[in-house]
Amino acid sequence: MITKVLEAGNHTATIHFILLGFPTRPAFQLFLFFVFLATYLLTLLENALIILAIRGDRQLHKPMYFFLSHLSFLEMWYVTIISPKMLVDFLSHDKTISFNGCMTQLYFFVTFVCAEYLLLAVMAFDRHVAICKPLRYPVIVTNQLCGTLAGGCWLCGLTTATIKMVFIARLHYCGKPHINHYFCDISPLLSIPCEDPSQAERVDFFLALVVIAIPLCVVVASYATILSAVLRIPSSQGRQKAFSTCASHLTVVILFYSTTLFTYARPKLMYTYSSNKAVSVLYTVIVPLLNPIIYCLRNREVKAALKKTVLCKGSRSRGDVALSN
Repeated sequence: MITKVLEAGNHTATIHFILLGFPTRPAFQLFLFFVFLATYLLTLLENALIILAIRGDRQLHKPMYFFLSHLSFLEMWYVTIISPKMLVDFLSHDKTISFNGCMTQLYFFVTFVCAEYLLLAVMAFDRHVAICKPLRYPVIVTNQLCGTLAGGCWLCGLTTATIKMVFIARLHYCGKPHINHYFCDISPLLSIPCEDPSQAERVDFFLALVVIAIPLCVVVASYATILSAVLRIPSSQGRQKAFSTCASHLTVVILFYSTTLFTYARPKLMYTYSSNKAVSVLYTVIVPLLNPIIYCLRNREVKAALKKTVLCKGSRSRGDVALSN
């Protein structure tokens, strides 16, 4: 493909990038295609089932599951903005992505990552109120508050992404630059412009600090008070029951925060693209796959609702076949 260039002052601005992805042999590329395709489809199925189970079971019409449904919806889109392009690149020699396509992918990726940071902090706050102030829980965590908090997570994600894109999209990229990643991420993009990206780097660092540090402080403070409250429960059975209500969420938080902090909270000098791509696979592919499984394994209510949903769908399909015959 011949890349067209646009004149922009004294610079030539490209309208295409090349994603280097995973440079391996063609046979292994095909193997990776089937592995990531199966992972992508399974992630969509798992999260869709959780959303259907929560909507269809009145016992799950609670704040905790309201936020869980938002998390599942978010992660369905989170993997969808990355996986389809990655799958196409496994089968194609042409790994180009348009400038607009790259910026769009980056915009929604930043939106969903920031929204997930905030949503996990909101879920930690919900568990804090449920365990530390159980009698006041229905008064504090109302439907109106849940809607406001969930909407605030999405709004903050969109706002953060918009501010970052204002500074990143206006940088000039010369010729047909190579992005050493399998999707358009901030750090690889900021390493290839043909002008000084320091202003965009400072904005990115400041917003990343705010979006990561504040939710992390909320999570740590919430679980510190939860641990203190649980340890004061006299019976071991009561302690186990109290902790089991937040064990799934804590596991998800550790998985997501540890992998993303490794990627985005390191000094630039320590940044290596090979290790970064491997860790990026964890939080863009593996963690969204594991989250529904973690919530199902650790939560009896979700497990029971999922069984009802699957059995109900199965009985309906058999009934439709019988009627057609």
